[in-house]
Amino acid sequence: MAIEDCVTIWINEKLTGESPVFSDHCIFKVPKELRSVNEEAYEPQLIAIGPYHHGKDHLLAMEDHKIRYLQSLLQRSAQKDVSRYVQTIRSLEERARKCYAEPLSFDHDEFVEMMLIDGCFIIEFICKLKQNDKEDPLLRSNHMLTRCKLDLLLLENQLPFFILRELLVTSNVIPDQESTFIAVILKTYESFLLGPLCNSSRAYTPENIIQIKNLLGLLHDHWQPSPARLEAHKKMGQAKERCFTRCATELKDAGIKFKSAVERNNLFDIDFVNNTIKIPEIRIEDNTECVLRNLIAYEQLTSSTSPKYFTDYMVFMDRLINSKRDVELLCPQGIIDNWKGDDESIAILFNKLGEQVFYGGNLYTDIVNNINEHCKKRRNLWMAKFRHDYFQSPWSFISVLAAIMLLLLAMTQTVYSVLSYYK
Repeated sequence: MAIEDCVTIWINEKLTGESPVFSDHCIFKVPKELRSVNEEAYEPQLIAIGPYHHGKDHLLAMEDHKIRYLQSLLQRSAQKDVSRYVQTIRSLEERARKCYAEPLSFDHDEFVEMMLIDGCFIIEFICKLKQNDKEDPLLRSNHMLTRCKLDLLLLENQLPFFILRELLVTSNVIPDQESTFIAVILKTYESFLLGPLCNSSRAYTPENIIQIKNLLGLLHDHWQPSPARLEAHKKMGQAKERCFTRCATELKDAGIKFKSAVERNNLFDIDFVNNTIKIPEIRIEDNTECVLRNLIAYEQLTSSTSPKYFTDYMVFMDRLINSKRDVELLCPQGIIDNWKGDDESIAILFNKLGEQVFYGGNLYTDIVNNINEHCKKRRNLWMAKFRHDYFQSPWSFISVLAAIMLLLLAMTQTVYSVLSYYK
């Protein structure tokens, strides 16, 4: 009888073992290359939710708050202990583990405890926000409240949404439970999200709710392009987008105007009509980079997201903004609401957001191609060159004006000399 090769045995054992179901993954770690651009944007500063940051020293202070919130939730739901919650989480443990893309070292009991405590914290946190509980130490401090809300949005700081949903049902603390819970979450994060709402009246049916991956995914999917923009993107099909290389100041020189799309209620609803690029206002403040980076990272790692509209929006704005001069042009038009106060920092923010980001398609292919067609016209190119060469500064303008005056004087003198000759 032949002795089977040991390598064959090892590989066969791996093949017969349980294979990971990659389609179940919805909670990821940020890739090293993406994280290296701005690591702080992906790291929780106050609270750990889920396994990826659990037990880190600088986050341990919030563990006492989690237990306090659990006690508060039990009182709110008139339950004496956590036995029902434990049973609920135990029944979901295997499914919850498959949601995490990274291997987890927690044993069964540790994982169940973590899911329960973290999930109940989020539910009670939302309940307290709904009631505007100013007596709570966490809500009383604007700094801690803002930081906590931001930490709950981070890509690596997520729980599967079905864990929250089942704990919510078990607690029975919110009327109409799921739909009300979602509405409160969206209201809570209204000020964190960028620009106008996509569809604030969107109804969440049981089928919709089942599709929600996690808290970050809920907010990402809520802020979608309008049907009109998606239809324009669909019509382009596989049309190739030509390179869009001109920044806002250069486009202005080519005769293109910029205007805030005040009549639109969607951040992504950009348009190009009558040589005017219409862009809804975006407010840039201290939290904006963190929120944008995590939404973009979510798109990069979630294969089902198509088009990747936060990524596409970021690329479009990055192309428009090369320097603070472009920011200075867009701010007075009501396109950028600068709460940071420094135009240079806004330019740097947009320029760095795209680093290490994979970019495949474009939600704005039709707009980019139309802008390029405008810029290709000889008349527009000549005007752009003329303005660039002669109107970049007051002195160049004065020089051109002086040259024109000298030319007119010379022509006048010539005409006068000719007329004098024939008298």
